[in-house]
Amino acid sequence: MEENRGGFSRGFGRGVRGTRGRGGRGARGRGRGSAEDDLKNWVPVTKLGRLVKEGKIVSIEEIYLHSLPIKEYQIIDYFFQPNECSHPLKDDVVKIMPVQKQTRAGQRTRFKAFVAIGDGNGHCGLGVKCAKEVATAIRGAIISAKLSLIPVRRGYWGNKIGDPHTVPMKVSGKCGSVRIRLVPAPRGTQIVGAPTTKKMLNFAGIKDCFSSSCGKTKTKGNFLRAIFNALSKTYGYLTPDLWKVTNFDKSPYEEWSDFLETYQNLKGIKGTV
Repeated sequence: MEENRGGFSRGFGRGVRGTRGRGGRGARGRGRGSAEDDLKNWVPVTKLGRLVKEGKIVSIEEIYLHSLPIKEYQIIDYFFQPNECSHPLKDDVVKIMPVQKQTRAGQRTRFKAFVAIGDGNGHCGLGVKCAKEVATAIRGAIISAKLSLIPVRRGYWGNKIGDPHTVPMKVSGKCGSVRIRLVPAPRGTQIVGAPTTKKMLNFAGIKDCFSSSCGKTKTKGNFLRAIFNALSKTYGYLTPDLWKVTNFDKSPYEEWSDFLETYQNLKGIKGTV
């Protein structure tokens, strides 16, 4: 080929069709790191982060009560520290899949990671991240899962005896072509469903549940999103036991406005989130 071109190679063009190859698979990268080290070196950049680090907010339920957006994953690490929490967070890499994009230079390969996270006591999250390296994708998916952590309401199948063990009502979720329905089950039934369903429900702290799914459940990413969507609806349904008059407390931003203003002036911070 070079002889026909007068000694010149093909350069950076598209070249001959069928000779581009699949691209590199990327390096494995470094490890995940430690959450304790992140907390020690954490410098909060949001109002909520400053209130949490200074101990003004003592429970994550207070954040959920006022629907405050969590934009720093260290806030989740602070409330679920292994040494101080009876139900620490656990994460599991559910799936890692290569994804490709066609470019002029060939096919660019990256890795997409799905990570499920939960404490087994009414909190679960799902994170997705795409990166050139596997370790970077996993690390980013864990951070994404922490930021998407939601409370999951649990209830009873029959008489209210013992701890809540199942979903409080029938809930359904969907993503793409996947549809899933979660139905309350008697105590001792355990989770009746696919391994992916069992994993997500165990992270949420649900012990007994019937499930019914349809669609392309082999697409695990959409299947996980559908389950996560169904679990997020458990607090969206107003049952009669929640009809009581609600006492509206002040938002942490209102209650600690003087502290935030003083903190901002001391640090010389201009504009906060």
